[in-house]
Amino acid sequence: MPYLYRAPGPQAHPVPKDARITHSSGQSFEQMRQECLQRGTLFEDADFPASNSSLFYSERPQIPFVWKRPGEIVKNPEFILGGATRTDICQGELGDCWLLAAIASLTLNQKALARVIPQDQSFGPGYAGIFHFQHSEWLDVVIDDRLPTFRDRLVFLHSADHNEFWSALLEKAYAKLNGSYEALKGGSAIEAMEDFTGGVAETFQTKEAPENFYEILEKALKRGSLLGCFIDTRSAAESEARTPFGLIKGHAYSVTGIDQVSFRGQRIELIRIRNPWGQVEWNGSWSDRMAFKDFKAHFDKVEICNLTPDALEEDAIHKWEVTVHQGSWVRGSTAGGCRNFLDTFWTNPQIKLSLTEKDEGQEECSFLVALMQKDRRKLKRFGANVLTIGYAIYECPDKDEHLNKDFFRYHASRARSKTFINLREVSDRFKLPPGEYILIPSTFEPHQEADFCLRIFSEKKAITRDMDGNVDIDLPEPPKPTPPDQETEEEQRFRALFEQVAGEDMEVTAEELEYVLNAVLQKKKDIKFKKLSLISCKNIISLMDTSGNGKLEFDEFKVFWDKLKQWINLFLRFDADKSGTMSTYELRTALKAAGFQLSSHLLQLIVLRYADEELQLDFDDFLNCLVRLENASRVFQALSTKNKEFIHLNINEFIHLTMNI
Repeated sequence: MPYLYRAPGPQAHPVPKDARITHSSGQSFEQMRQECLQRGTLFEDADFPASNSSLFYSERPQIPFVWKRPGEIVKNPEFILGGATRTDICQGELGDCWLLAAIASLTLNQKALARVIPQDQSFGPGYAGIFHFQHSEWLDVVIDDRLPTFRDRLVFLHSADHNEFWSALLEKAYAKLNGSYEALKGGSAIEAMEDFTGGVAETFQTKEAPENFYEILEKALKRGSLLGCFIDTRSAAESEARTPFGLIKGHAYSVTGIDQVSFRGQRIELIRIRNPWGQVEWNGSWSDRMAFKDFKAHFDKVEICNLTPDALEEDAIHKWEVTVHQGSWVRGSTAGGCRNFLDTFWTNPQIKLSLTEKDEGQEECSFLVALMQKDRRKLKRFGANVLTIGYAIYECPDKDEHLNKDFFRYHASRARSKTFINLREVSDRFKLPPGEYILIPSTFEPHQEADFCLRIFSEKKAITRDMDGNVDIDLPEPPKPTPPDQETEEEQRFRALFEQVAGEDMEVTAEELEYVLNAVLQKKKDIKFKKLSLISCKNIISLMDTSGNGKLEFDEFKVFWDKLKQWINLFLRFDADKSGTMSTYELRTALKAAGFQLSSHLLQLIVLRYADEELQLDFDDFLNCLVRLENASRVFQALSTKNKEFIHLNINEFIHLTMNI
């Protein structure tokens, strides 16, 4: 399915109190719970049923799962028993150790934990078989408490105490958010950490880490950041292979503590990590705690989810400004790929970033850019993979419009993501002088579709604006007719042609227009043309007919003919490969030359409506598009001039509505 641009412009950073209802009923958790209590029934979630479809999408269960509520598994179930701790998390038969590592880290930050796991639920008074958790972008995810079991034991994540169920229910909520339990197989702990907290991720290669790496980790833990680590694998055969020191390759661990001890007159740096399996432990020096030097020698990567971007900066905590842009890469209009693909790169979404204030005592402005591709895990069942993504930052010229191909041909980027990589999120820190910049998020290859979320964190207030959200229509007034006695020789010949087509009534009907246009256009060898339909010709008459009789008189026909010649020349100008068709990636510029500067949203809809599978437009599609655009624009202008109170839509919405796209 296509991805459509949904929300142009910067948006407020979501916070827990703004958690959005996600259930298809439109009801909140409390409304559904009260409804169940009044009926005397236990909640059953139709959005995530107790069936195989919620378990797997590519395979069948190898064992007969039975969905049971906690009260059917044990006599006295508890939601949380003695506080939620890292020891409550034991991995089951699902390959989601990355999720468990994130949950273990989450338990170290009680404030963040309380946001994710609301405290207004239990198996005591008010129990109705319904629970809720807050996840990604603070969505309120509601579930029932039916859990997959085998022989009265939980199959997946569970607590060491069999009477405690918060961790199993949290895993179910995350599975629902991603479409199924199977969708949770394989991943990075940082992904779940970000979903749980709304934080921003940074990754360190331990072998290349800065000299103060220990202090960085210590400071991050003190400030409540979530930390994970793992050992890289070189091949699939190494996945979950055990090293001689008791460590598991490719396995997600959580970092739960860091400290120093005195030993034989020396200060020894120690770090504590946890294996979600609850078994297979480090068997080297210091046992449960390992020496930090051993940690750097044996582990390859550390992922830190900072609840605020200042977590790794100096001791003084800064208040960072955050803006969020939601967007889409859509094949044929806004999926331009990276700078390697110059012909399409410029069509990517463009966000203007204004840095106005320097950092305290500095000459530059600090900011962090985090680009996330959305819902790829949920779309795995449809064959979607994580795309290779990144971004580039350019100094903005003195223009307030979408930058074209020539700009990028002659200008280098001022900054960019360290690499294009197939991760859910790419983030980097930058320092640039005050000024205006254009930030371009993209996939590496063109034509790849995805929704994305771009977050910009800045120490001082930064102003951001989507360069693709505006609609600007600049159409010239139709020329006034030339009196017959002042017509040029060419105009007189054209009048004779019109008389021949129109007949005695000197008016052209839709049928007559259809005949003459098809006859003329089919003779042009340099454009690819199918056939104009009668409906298209009626649209043309609707655009040009000033008398309202449903026909074209000579002066109306002449104005349209001149317009048609201009549109043919435009089409030929933007037929870059002289194939007789126009690429949809050239459509934005062609429409702008015709007087239409459209938003990305409208452009995406037009591409879906008029382009073929090869992302090409024939001339008849281009002509239809222009006629309907101009028709809608002139109607909007007429209505808004006559009765401003009548028009409650902006021009973007009006064109969308009247063009039926």
